[in-house]
Amino acid sequence: MNRKPGIAGKGLVAAQVALSVLLLSSAGLFLAQLGDLKQADLGFRRDHVLLADLDPSRSVLSRDRLPAAYAEILRRAEAIPGVRSATMGAPTPLHGAGASGFAAVDGFAEREADRRRVSVGYVAPRYFATLDTPLFRGREFTMGDATNPNVAIISSRLAEHYFKGLDPIGRSVTMSQVTMARDPVTYQVIGVVGDSAYFEIRGEKPRTIYFPAFRSQRMLVHNLILRTDVNPESVGEAVRRAVGEAAPGVVVEKLTTLEAQIDSSIVLERLMAMLSGFFGVLGAVLAGIGVYGLLAYMVARRTSEIGVRMALGATGGRVIGMILRDAMAVILAGLVVGIPLAIWGRRVAVALVPELGSYALGPLAAGAAAIALVALAAAFVPARRAARVDPMVALRQE
Repeated sequence: MNRKPGIAGKGLVAAQVALSVLLLSSAGLFLAQLGDLKQADLGFRRDHVLLADLDPSRSVLSRDRLPAAYAEILRRAEAIPGVRSATMGAPTPLHGAGASGFAAVDGFAEREADRRRVSVGYVAPRYFATLDTPLFRGREFTMGDATNPNVAIISSRLAEHYFKGLDPIGRSVTMSQVTMARDPVTYQVIGVVGDSAYFEIRGEKPRTIYFPAFRSQRMLVHNLILRTDVNPESVGEAVRRAVGEAAPGVVVEKLTTLEAQIDSSIVLERLMAMLSGFFGVLGAVLAGIGVYGLLAYMVARRTSEIGVRMALGATGGRVIGMILRDAMAVILAGLVVGIPLAIWGRRVAVALVPELGSYALGPLAAGAAAIALVALAAAFVPARRAARVDPMVALRQE
């Protein structure tokens, strides 16, 4: 009587191992991408930042009184326990596209092929300090710039492109075709800051120019930004009270953290990582169950043979080794099929999501190793059981 499991049974378990390698290595690709996106250098610190969208549409304040009211909001917000600094700005990071326009600098002839729209931001004093964006040269805006709005701060990429190594401080940049602006306006550069990814977490950071948010007769932004030393959500109610007291009728329309806002911009990547991770783990569990079931069946069928071997002097270690060698044969067969399958799957994934092409074969190797370890762990249980067989009991079953 044949006491070993059939080829069909071994083939089925090997197929489970192969499929699990494909699933787990694919999960590794998407998890690696998500991890990199979460750790990407965006040009600012994302932790401990609270964002509050203000709605002045129902306020009793006239338009020219709004800047003073918002300045009072900043003062009261910075007085809240746990708040390190407060500022305003728009657009807030990764909250959608803002204004843009074309820049021109005297003495710089830009080729048409190199011409790009420059992103435009409107920011209040202490904006870059609050977001921890480095200030390389010059200064930030002050409240005094409200009466001198034709000043600007530029990003380092914009400075490198238009000024070619020259110090841009005190020089002029003319902006044209800016959203909501009819005529070209010339601005004096007062600062250079680090590049930031405001509209897209992937790819190059845009050339950006920043203008003062506070104007003597007009307020250009309605987004409050606070950096805290505590959980930013814990100061939410205090922020609502400060806004209501400083600007009657202005309401906090939305409160969120900067981390949550960034996470909402990578929903698809998070979903893909979650789904692929779930199916990868499921595949590993099924592979482990398959190996365990195969070897448990094999041990049960070969109990008498194992008893004879042990009666003739075979040690428990030799019996375990014998069972594990049978398991390794099945696992290796699955890996031989699964690794090429995973390589093909990687190519398909890269064709659908080109960003995955930047990852080497590390996720594939990790997936194959994880499946092998899971399968061996599952094999060890019936192997250990076989090593504990009582030879006399086993021989009586013959």
